[in-house]
Amino acid sequence: MPSRKKTTMFACAFCTCVSSFVVICAVLATQQWVSSDVRFARTNSSVTISLNYGLFSGTCEQFVEAGLQVSKQTFQVADSLSSTKTKGTNVAIIVVLVLSLLTSLLSSGFTCTNAVSNPYQTFLGPIGVYTWNSTCAILILIAMILFPVNIEAHSLSEELAQGCSTSLQTHLGSVHNYGYSYWIMLLILFLNAASVVIIYFYDHARYSKKKEQERPIENAPKDVILF
Repeated sequence: MPSRKKTTMFACAFCTCVSSFVVICAVLATQQWVSSDVRFARTNSSVTISLNYGLFSGTCEQFVEAGLQVSKQTFQVADSLSSTKTKGTNVAIIVVLVLSLLTSLLSSGFTCTNAVSNPYQTFLGPIGVYTWNSTCAILILIAMILFPVNIEAHSLSEELAQGCSTSLQTHLGSVHNYGYSYWIMLLILFLNAASVVIIYFYDHARYSKKKEQERPIENAPKDVILF
């Protein structure tokens, strides 16, 4: 059975890993990733398409020049995309987040195992926790980079806006505001870092104690040596 200190430290790390898993699920499930106002020129007027969407679905509203709301509808992101770049990047973000979900689940399993037992395999101990939490953090960073790239470089919002209305001509400009579904990925990074720090402190304390017990005899007190 593990010591009380080990159980406590790994139980804390388990809580952070489970929290990370839950937050990733929320990120995938919600559609408040970004809100965009995209302006287009149309015959004798201008039109603003207001979008709120995530990785899978969203809503769009159409406003004419005077501010009158014309329509509001929901759409599926995958069905509204025709460009290979935007569709491929969106799929890549989903795949990356699913992989981060799996790594977070593995981290939870490793920390739980260490909280209740002493596994013989080295990789099942702190090394495994470091590996999976670091992998999860890297995947989240990749997702956080790819999504703005898809919006700014690949014109994702403009393409979705064109699918929400007809007779749109010249694109006049866009304004993007990233929502909580995007920014809470920073919380996932924090939770992964917290797990690593907790296990590091435990591992460092265990290593220091082990080295203390293995001190060479020349460091022992002289009266002990004489005896």
